Formats: sequence, C-alpha cells, structure tokens
Amino acid sequence: MLRVTVIRFRTLRWRRLACFPSMPCVLIPYRKALFPACSAPLPPARCPYAKMAAPGGSSGRRLVQYVVLRGDLQREPLSWPLGALVAQACHAALAAVHAHYGQADTGAYLAEGGSMRTVVLEALDECALTTLAETLKQHSIDHKVWIEQPENIATCIALRPYPKEEVHQHLKKFRLLK
Repeated sequence: MLRVTVIRFRTLRWRRLACFPSMPCVLIPYRKALFPACSAPLPPARCPYAKMAAPGGSSGRRLVQYVVLRGDLQREPLSWPLGALVAQACHAALAAVHAHYGQADTGAYLAEGGSMRTVVLEALDECALTTLAETLKQHSIDHKVWIEQPENIATCIALRPYPKEEVHQHLKKFRLLK
C-alpha cells in the first residue's frame, strides 16, 4: 500500500510518497493530480537519508552536539548583545559539523532532523575555554574552537555530534548557559 503524507515546505504544500528505504521518495506539488495524465512519469528520487543510520544510532545511543560559550562575553565590561552570542554558537556548531561531515555519527545526527539534541554550556572565561580545548585535544575528541575576527578572541567551542556517554565526563563541570 502506498503511503501518502502531506507536508508543508515554506508556503507550498507537497505530497510525499513512500519515503522509506525500500521504496523511492517522490515529492509532487499538492495541487497537481496524484497521478498526472502525461506520457512521461515523474522520475523517482531516492530518499536522501535511506542509507543512513536510524535516529540515535543502531544501538540506541543518543547523539548530542555540545556547544560551550564564554559566559563573560555577556557581562561587564564586554557586554556583548544576545544576538552576537547566539551567532558565535551557531558559527561554531556549523563549523564543527562541516569539518567532521564524513563521520558516521555526524550523518546520523543530521538524519534525526527535528529531533536533534544540542546542549549549550557556559565557560566562565577565556581561560576555562582554552583549558577545555586542550583537554579535548588530549583525549582526541573532535571539536572546533570559534575565534571571532578581527578581534582574534576565542568565543566558543563546539564538538561534533557524539554519543553523550563518550564526552559527557569532560563537560560535567560546565553549567547550562542562562
């Protein structure tokens, strides 16, 4: 039996037909007929995530991307606006995913779509951030230190997506960013 799902993409409504590993995935505009009367049928597109691991990994591990942001940037005397801090975290997270895109955990994390888990923690100052970077490097944990230019200030560290149990012990001393 063919599964039909109506989805919204921006302002257009689409029908997604049979998007699972054993069947091709086809998106057609909602307003067009389900089976258009034309001589050439629509070519089936493969579902882009069909070959990737199931969300959370095959062993039930929960993938998490940790982002550690300097908390002193929002306090006096620096007093960065909230938008600038959020931008630093976004830049670091995207750079970490981009740098380690070939990792299986990164692909599985991206395949989770809307259920991706990201944890944003606070480092007290630049010294705490650089100490964390050294610790991660010593334990061969993939990460990206984001350095704001032209100020040349380390503002954030983002790890590539990892199973929580593999990296949590290195991040226990940091609190959630408030």
